[in-house]
Amino acid sequence: MSDPSRGVAYDVLRAADERDAYVNLLLPQLLRERGIVGRDAAFATELVHGTLRLRGTYDAVLDSLVGRPLDPEVRDVLRLGAHQALSMRVPSHAAVSTSVSLVRRVVGHKPAGLVNAVLRKVAADDLDTWVERLTQDLEPDDALAVRRSHPTWVVRGLRSALRAVDAADELDALLEADNRPPKVTLVARPGLVDPSDLPGTPGQVSPYARVLDAGDPGDVAAVRDGRAGVQDEGSQMVALTLAEAALEGSDARWLDLCAGPGGKAALLGALAAQRGAHLVANEVQPHRAELVRRGLRALPDVEVTVHDGREGPWEPGSFDRVLVDAPCTGLGALRRRPESRWRRTPEDLASLVPLQRALLRRAVDLTRPGGLVGYATCSPLVDETLEVVESVGPGVAELVGVHRWWPHRDGTDAMFLALLRRR
Repeated sequence: MSDPSRGVAYDVLRAADERDAYVNLLLPQLLRERGIVGRDAAFATELVHGTLRLRGTYDAVLDSLVGRPLDPEVRDVLRLGAHQALSMRVPSHAAVSTSVSLVRRVVGHKPAGLVNAVLRKVAADDLDTWVERLTQDLEPDDALAVRRSHPTWVVRGLRSALRAVDAADELDALLEADNRPPKVTLVARPGLVDPSDLPGTPGQVSPYARVLDAGDPGDVAAVRDGRAGVQDEGSQMVALTLAEAALEGSDARWLDLCAGPGGKAALLGALAAQRGAHLVANEVQPHRAELVRRGLRALPDVEVTVHDGREGPWEPGSFDRVLVDAPCTGLGALRRRPESRWRRTPEDLASLVPLQRALLRRAVDLTRPGGLVGYATCSPLVDETLEVVESVGPGVAELVGVHRWWPHRDGTDAMFLALLRRR
């Protein structure tokens, strides 16, 4: 392969489309397997993540230039070329010529002329000029979808989420924040390591966070042995807020009902250990339960179980604090998983919302009277947050607090947490 960086970027994009591969897992794996390091690895990483973040904008540009459907393989080559020409410091002639070489290798000679002609036209104007041209006659949400590269249904869902907190005017800032690459954030697990002993700078909202400017978190000894981990500050704050909420009476048994992959469970477990409490970390999928075990390996008193959270063997009213980190669309974590915005559809809510409601009802049932339930999602959509919480009758649980964290305000993923007290 004459250009390994662009080749690996193309392979990751195809895998994301064809197999719903997790880009954050597949890309490092392919870079290692192919021996791509240093500047070449950084180039491939920016090419993949940048192309995925701005895919909607690039598709609008390409569709305006090509009057017929494009084969998926050719479209991915064109997307990569468009990102280099419009958003990276790659000379336009290099963006065009390397894309032509790439399409010849992965598809064949037939589409080479098309790729050459289209990318020359793409490179003739800058990105701002393209966006202004393409959005001038569109409705506001459709224009934002092109300008900020989000599906229109996601734009509308985020608008509704912000409207619920009287902040609809922050929509553009939120969409823009989704397109900024996040830095790696570490969490110091209390009782195991002090935040000041970790590299990086203090976080914005979590007292246990350290933000890395560069480097591999796997090189940090405390991360390797489980005293610290990699965890977004919003995720940290979900666990901390539930753990710090006032509670009368017994506080000895905690449950994380949907614990995989284990970040919140590890922080809860560290906090529970400091109070002499016992944490049960449950996960329905065995391979994710194994990830939870790995994350909790440095903690002394944590039990990992594998059950469907709706049907586990626990006695009603047997826990003092319960976290439901519910399966969701993940639209609050688009900075870290940009492919999710293109993978999710409005139809996903039809299966996720009933599951979220069932898990929350089960969590309330497992909590003792006076105990606390935290219902969390990494999605701000009203369907998955407030409407799910409202489905629990007021005679069963009292809503005692709603907490939100946002990329554009807090520098975190968009996280939602509702605290309910069992009646």
